Amino acid sequence: MHPLLFLENHYIPAHIMYTLLVVILLSLLAFLATRRLEIYPGRLQNVMETIVDAMYELLNNTMGEHGRKFFPLIATLGLFILASNLIGVIPGFESPTANINTTAAMAVVVFVSTHVVGVMTHGFKYFKQFVGPVLWLAPLMMPIEIISHISRPLSLTVRLFGNIMGEDIVLGVVLLLVPLLVPLPVFILMIFTSVIQTLVFMLLAMMYIAGALEEAH
Repeated sequence: MHPLLFLENHYIPAHIMYTLLVVILLSLLAFLATRRLEIYPGRLQNVMETIVDAMYELLNNTMGEHGRKFFPLIATLGLFILASNLIGVIPGFESPTANINTTAAMAVVVFVSTHVVGVMTHGFKYFKQFVGPVLWLAPLMMPIEIISHISRPLSLTVRLFGNIMGEDIVLGVVLLLVPLLVPLPVFILMIFTSVIQTLVFMLLAMMYIAGALEEAH
């Protein structure tokens, strides 16, 4: 019996075990890539530096230099989502992001971080956005703004969960029907979609936080 299945049935849900597996793998990769930093990096250090540099450039281009302090949060989310998405490509493994609890947890982190950043940057004036430009519009603007902000974590949660869950279902069906060479295009498509969904989540998170930093708030 698969050890993760055993744990799922008796002690810990599978998505939590796969989440722990991803965390361990990322921690191990980080340790191996940084234990001997060199001017001329080895293969693993070079790969990790390339990925991190690409994320940094994406953040810098999206949020500007004021957003650099949020790089640890965005990069952590990006690396975790990417690894979680890709692990589901391996037959017999499941993507933690194919479980709505995992995606909801990350969406809540982004949601809370957005409003904490807004309050820390603008003080309680940040909440003026919920009442609109003039006070008499408050009864109309407050429901609209509240729904708009609540929809953000819902969108982050459902978009990532739906796409990765759909990938896993398609892969399972294809492997069941044609288990030899035919699934190869599906693997390639899943890898591509996993990268795209990671970028989408990161971009939306950066846009929400950048919006909280704007003077308009």
